[in-house]
Amino acid sequence: MKKVVQSEENPDPIRARELLHTRRRFFGLGAGALGSVGATMGQLSLGSMLLGGKAGGTSQPTSSSLPVGTHFPAKAKRVIYLHMEGGPSHLDLWDYKPGLRNLYDLDLPDSVRNGQRLTGMTSGQVRFPVAPSLFRFSRYPNAQDGAWISELMPHTGGMARELCIVRSMHTDAINHEPAITFFQTGSQIPGRPSFGSWCSYGLGSANENLPTFVVLIAQGFGNMQALSERFWSSGFLDGRHSGCKIRGGANPVLYLKDSAGISRADRRRMLDLVGELNEQEEARSFDPEVATRLAQYEMAYRMQMSVPELVDFSDESQKTLDMYGPEVQKPGTFAANCLMARRLAERGVRFIQLYMRGWDAHGNLPNEIRLQAKAVDQPQAALLRDLAQRGLLEDTLVLWAGEFGRTVYSQGTLTRTNYGRDHHPRAFSVWLAGGGMAPGIVHGKTDDFGYNIVENPVSVHDLQATMLNQLGFDHERLVHRLQGRDYRLTDVEGTVLQELLS
Repeated sequence: MKKVVQSEENPDPIRARELLHTRRRFFGLGAGALGSVGATMGQLSLGSMLLGGKAGGTSQPTSSSLPVGTHFPAKAKRVIYLHMEGGPSHLDLWDYKPGLRNLYDLDLPDSVRNGQRLTGMTSGQVRFPVAPSLFRFSRYPNAQDGAWISELMPHTGGMARELCIVRSMHTDAINHEPAITFFQTGSQIPGRPSFGSWCSYGLGSANENLPTFVVLIAQGFGNMQALSERFWSSGFLDGRHSGCKIRGGANPVLYLKDSAGISRADRRRMLDLVGELNEQEEARSFDPEVATRLAQYEMAYRMQMSVPELVDFSDESQKTLDMYGPEVQKPGTFAANCLMARRLAERGVRFIQLYMRGWDAHGNLPNEIRLQAKAVDQPQAALLRDLAQRGLLEDTLVLWAGEFGRTVYSQGTLTRTNYGRDHHPRAFSVWLAGGGMAPGIVHGKTDDFGYNIVENPVSVHDLQATMLNQLGFDHERLVHRLQGRDYRLTDVEGTVLQELLS
């Protein structure tokens, strides 16, 4: 074997790695640790306590693990985001269009569609027949002249005085993956931090025994799209800002339980030893993810005590359980997850994300949406009522949204009792409640076909900017510098919509 001669041009690899730790690199890392976002020494100490460093350890959190702090007084301390994955039909739930009944099976006028983009699922259709909703709507009292809401959502309709309904949402994406990614991260391109991660990064923790960002998932009854874990990833932020998924069943968090024969004292000794080794590695490598690993080990240790208490509903009154409905005692259901969301909120978790799958109704929509709505209506209304009666709704911002809406025309065969709807990003509905949002209003308007927005359009970045405002952030200043660029949730646009605020 030919002997490799070490020289300045071909240094020893270990020596080459040591040379990377130059004076310039030392000061660069030091500046980051002292807070590229302007953290004070007091914030460093607070960040260390909030994010849960190892007791007696010497590790300092990296700049992207420190809470940035709010820019002005906040109206909301936390977010509960109910994401209806698949795109619920606004025309069958929130956007009442009674005139469509006179247009049944007529072709959607070209002047309405105006050459707008179609998915590959309906682009080959010979015609686009108008499909009026099968469902009745009722007007529920609110702070204006009432909110028209579908018979599928009677419990939620009963909370109309708390709802800020936006009927003029629009998005750029027309397919699920980019559309969900856009709603979660502010970009259609994967790799950016999720909304929950930005909140964790900005606000820090209010409970050292639970993650700042928790994800709960319920299975639906229709066509279910894949859920990628990158939807709750921290992207280029510190790894401890990623969402922690809590599952239904015997093991709410995988690998959290100790193996048989391992005592809590054994686990503590193991973590102390691993911590010492990781601290040595961090001092040697300056790798910020080593500190993240340390923090995550410690969080997992504390969650061994906090999670079993969290998922145990035995301390809830029968009245509360009944309010959430018959599915509340079944782990993993939307009802159980709504009650879990309230329990997480009162324990100080900053961002609670509930996914309800199954809203992608390309065919057989009436039957599927009945099942979907029945699963979410009573629990989500109970969540609002429960938060309100505990004094939590005023500083908890609740969002109900899908990634887009559905078309007014039928996908596939249209009959008097059945139809499907394709994806529709041009106009759809969401609602918000609590957290300083204007209660009991309806904002925005679509045309007579529910196809185009005619009043007060709201983009995804507008919605995100407005929610961040309620959390105390100027969305243009909640940034993280990466490779010479300041990144933010709202990218390069977004307007705070004052008309949605109380």
